Amino acid sequence: MAANDAITAISGAMDEPSDIAASASRKITITLYSIVIILYWMSQYVYAASLPSYVQSKTGTLASVGLILSMYGLWQAIVRIPVGIFTDWVGWRKPFILSGLLLAGVGALVLGASESANGLMFGRSITGLAAGAWVPMVVAFSSLFPARDSVRAAGYLILFQASGRIVASVANGPLNNIGGYQLAFYAAVAVSLISLFIAAFIREQRRPSQRPSADLIRKLFLRKDVLIPSLLAALAQSVTWGVSLSFIPIIAKQLGGTDNTQSLLAALAVGLLAVGSFVVNFITSRIGPRRVVALSFVLFFVGSVLAAVAGSIATLVLSQICLGLALGFSYPTLMGLSIRLVIDSERTIAMGLHQTMYAMGMFIGPAASGVLAQAFGISKMFAVFAFAALLLGYWGAQTLEKN
Repeated sequence: MAANDAITAISGAMDEPSDIAASASRKITITLYSIVIILYWMSQYVYAASLPSYVQSKTGTLASVGLILSMYGLWQAIVRIPVGIFTDWVGWRKPFILSGLLLAGVGALVLGASESANGLMFGRSITGLAAGAWVPMVVAFSSLFPARDSVRAAGYLILFQASGRIVASVANGPLNNIGGYQLAFYAAVAVSLISLFIAAFIREQRRPSQRPSADLIRKLFLRKDVLIPSLLAALAQSVTWGVSLSFIPIIAKQLGGTDNTQSLLAALAVGLLAVGSFVVNFITSRIGPRRVVALSFVLFFVGSVLAAVAGSIATLVLSQICLGLALGFSYPTLMGLSIRLVIDSERTIAMGLHQTMYAMGMFIGPAASGVLAQAFGISKMFAVFAFAALLLGYWGAQTLEKN
């Protein structure tokens, strides 16, 4: 027995350095991914605060503004499931991440150089394709944490995403003041290249190839624990993109706001998104995910109503606070819930399904808001989104799994 104990102790001592090395490698990988995620979202959003006004200056109609902005969501929706399938098929995530980082810069370059609606639509479509990289990013980062910590990992992801967007949004106004709209697009290109350089140092161990299965996709899509959070995420993104990111900047300009005002309003919404994603784990542990999701849609309702009746920049500030918190509560919670009960080998496809669904919301939101605003006015359009969030969102939250 003593000999066996001695052998066990020696074996444990021999294993300890490898455990320490593995832990250090994991920390380095998490750090690199964190930096890349921040830069990736900076490249996607450094021009976003003034993009609606920029597009309107090139096209002139609210319907065209909504349609062009909606291309970002449409192409995400088209590409995300194929990206999820192919990353599992080839066993590599990194090539798809690198491609997305590069396309973010290419799309920004096209947007900055475009003088027509077609060119703007093409550029915004490329940035939508770039957003397909978020599928392997989320799964690669989440895989560095135990499955029981999926919501916590999602919270970190949204926090890093929000951090990049805050910095980008704050920078937008000053960049416009220095060099006009185009400078922000060129800044996005530079940030994209930096993120590409850093991502090249991330090490990835190839996973066993998993051939695509239409039956698996169908079964995952029909699973209530995957489908319901994904549909609710689509609704949340519809309100965010139809109200906060598309037409609040235009209302702000109509109320006398400057480029800096638009920049700060966007930064405020993203800042509250970061706050929400930071505290959501604490709130969820106290009241449960269903109540957190329900609360988020009540906030979507209040924020949209405030936008509908806004007669001053101050009211828009309150609106953005509500909308930012609403997304901060719902986004990581629904993302974590959608993969919480899915086995690791199927998580990339499940996340691709989830992100495809909420990307459809990013398409439907601005497309529908543009048509409604053109037909009935921006304020009435905001009211439609408000009641859709309250009725559909709150009802949907009650159908979520209790635990």
